[in-house]
Amino acid sequence: MKLMTLALGAAIAAFGLGTAEAQQNKTRISIGTGGTGGVYYPLGGGLAAILSKYVAGVDATAEVTAGSIANLQLIDGGKSELAFTMADSAWDAYNGLDKFTGKKVALRSLAVFYPNRMQVISIEGKGINKFSDLKGKRVSTGAPASGTEVMALRLIEAHGLDPNKDMTRERLSVAESVNALKDRKIDALFWVGGVPTPSITDLAATPGLKIKVVDHGDGAENMRKKYGPIYVKNKILANAYPGDDVDTSNVDVWNLLVVPEKADEKLVYEITKALFEKKEELVKVHKDASFLELANQNTNASPIPFHPGSIRYFKEKGLKF
Repeated sequence: MKLMTLALGAAIAAFGLGTAEAQQNKTRISIGTGGTGGVYYPLGGGLAAILSKYVAGVDATAEVTAGSIANLQLIDGGKSELAFTMADSAWDAYNGLDKFTGKKVALRSLAVFYPNRMQVISIEGKGINKFSDLKGKRVSTGAPASGTEVMALRLIEAHGLDPNKDMTRERLSVAESVNALKDRKIDALFWVGGVPTPSITDLAATPGLKIKVVDHGDGAENMRKKYGPIYVKNKILANAYPGDDVDTSNVDVWNLLVVPEKADEKLVYEITKALFEKKEELVKVHKDASFLELANQNTNASPIPFHPGSIRYFKEKGLKF
């Protein structure tokens, strides 16, 4: 009996040691997302769960960040292995432009994800019925180091306004912007994300308040002239948010999942495979994951070259590269 007890104890100890060693040997992946009030974060959480479950030896975690610019900086600093970003921010990072002047980031696209939708949101009583009405108002153009801020400033410029002279500008996250608008501390907010964005849905559902989605799609042409064919005019359909009963033109830009240029090819292949083959689990997290299609994996949607690991998967699925 003593021998059996000792043997059992040794087996349990060995199992515990093996489990600890297995945990230590796991590849840890940090996924750069965005603020908790946006779409990147819940999708990042869903993606982390998929990778941890279906990619052998991987332990993935979604990290709260300021958004696209911050995520690209994390990739550059070796502090993130996978990140969400808007295509325009990725283009700047890849080419060393704007906020990345003199500092090119060695990155590659893993996948084109979903269209990011610029949303300019106000509420009734603020006197904002068209984009030009933002002149003289207090607005939030997004958090510092966010893709929202980059695109908001370009959109304001495209409409012939100066973001620093023609309005009072706050630099708030989407959650902070929504709270400020609820409290009447600002008159409008800019946000680039999926539709619906949870925090804006919450704003629209606030009793005694009616949101106004401000039409701005005409700015796409001037943005394309200056910054290249990254931006496209689209529309946000009526009833995307409670109480918003008309279609509104807007500007879209694609979202990308990016990895460091030197990321392991086999690992990127496995991540890409899990992403596409377990897509329906992500759709349950947010419906914008339904835009994840093989047909969108091309250089028209991504200005950044694809990683060899992703290309390997796409070729298996019949895509031409």
